[in-house]
Amino acid sequence: MKPFADSEKREWAVVVNVGAVRRVRDALGVDLLDVARGGLLERLADDPVLLVNVLYVLCRSEADARGVSDEDFGRAMVGGVLDDAASALFKELLDFFPSAQRARALGKLARLLKDQEAAAVEAMASMPGGSSGNSPASAESTPTG
Repeated sequence: MKPFADSEKREWAVVVNVGAVRRVRDALGVDLLDVARGGLLERLADDPVLLVNVLYVLCRSEADARGVSDEDFGRAMVGGVLDDAASALFKELLDFFPSAQRARALGKLARLLKDQEAAAVEAMASMPGGSSGNSPASAESTPTG
């Protein structure tokens, strides 16, 4: 069980087991076993709506007990909360698999994180005032005439 908190400070527990894999497959047509086979990590990382839908299915019994609808759950999943929730899900998925599949999934996760980091650095560099190396020198280092 891996916990995370939403933007409303509600704690949720992500649990991945055979029943959870079946519930997600039945509700969303998403096979959590694809983490070890490839493709799912990228889809979850690139599609926050899919990520939140998967998390909601995994946390549905808690949500039902609290009277939290899927819409309410989704509204509370923003910014850093999504990062924390994704991390909880990815860790729980890795713990679910036997060691041989876990090693493959870890390799895919490491590549995904490296690719996302490179994309973030590239995006920041292309933003006005980004660290692209062509920003003007600071006033402290500019000689005054």
